[in-house]
Amino acid sequence: MKIIAHRGLSSRFPELTESAFRAALELPIHGIETDVRLSKCGEVVNIHDPIVDRVSDGFGRVSKLNLEELLDLNFGTKETPEKVLTLNNLLDILGDYPDKHIYIETKHPMRYAIMLEEEVTKILRYRGLEKDPRIHIISFALPAIQRMSRLAPELDRIHLRRSWERWGNPGDHRCGTPTGLGVSIERAKVDPKLIGAKGLPTYLFTVDKQKDMQWALEHGVDMLATNYPERAVELLKAAPQPPMYANAHGKEE
Repeated sequence: MKIIAHRGLSSRFPELTESAFRAALELPIHGIETDVRLSKCGEVVNIHDPIVDRVSDGFGRVSKLNLEELLDLNFGTKETPEKVLTLNNLLDILGDYPDKHIYIETKHPMRYAIMLEEEVTKILRYRGLEKDPRIHIISFALPAIQRMSRLAPELDRIHLRRSWERWGNPGDHRCGTPTGLGVSIERAKVDPKLIGAKGLPTYLFTVDKQKDMQWALEHGVDMLATNYPERAVELLKAAPQPPMYANAHGKEE
C-alpha cells in the first residue's frame, strides 16, 4: 500500500507550504498530494480553497488575485511566515527527492475551467515530465480527467468519486479514460466492492485513523492519502501486507 501525504505533512505544518511538503518528503513514504488552482494572472498555485481566507492572513478569491498579491500574504504561522507555492516551486522541491511521487489535484469548478489542465500540462512539458511515472493527476471533475487524457495521455489519471455518487451512481458507471479511481474511506467501508472496481487501482482518501488504515491494508487498497503519514508508516512496519491477497489487478501479493 502506497502512502501519500495529503497536502504535505498537514497535521504538523500549515497545509500546502514548503515546510509541510519537505517534512513529508523526508518520510519513508510513496509521495505527496497537492491541490492546484489558477491565479488571476494564470499562475498555477498550490491552494485548496477557492478563497484564501482560511489558509492565509489575507482574503479574496484565488482567481481574482494575481501572483504578486498572493506572494504578499502569509500562508504559514505568525512565528514562521511562508509564501504561497507555485506548482513550479513545488516541482523544484520535488527535484531534491527523485524517488518520491506527486499527486496533483486540479480543483473544479473554477472560472478558468480547461485552462487549469492546459497550464499544468505546459509546466510539466517544459520540465520534461509529461511522461514521468512519478506524476499523477487526480480530480473530482471527470472533464478534467478527460482533458488530461488528451493533453498528456501517458500520465496517470485518477478520478475521485464524489460522495453523492453513492446514490446518484450506485452502479459505479464510469465514462472517460481514468487509469485509477478514488473513493473516500467512508464510502469504501459502506461498499467495499468499490476497491479495485473496473480493474483499476484504488486511491483511498482521506484516512487518518489507524484502524481505518488497517482496514484499507486488509482490503487491498493501492494508494492511501492521509494527513498522518507517520501513523501509516508505523502500521506498515508492524503489519506488512497479508500474503496471498488478491489486489485490484488480480495479482496475489
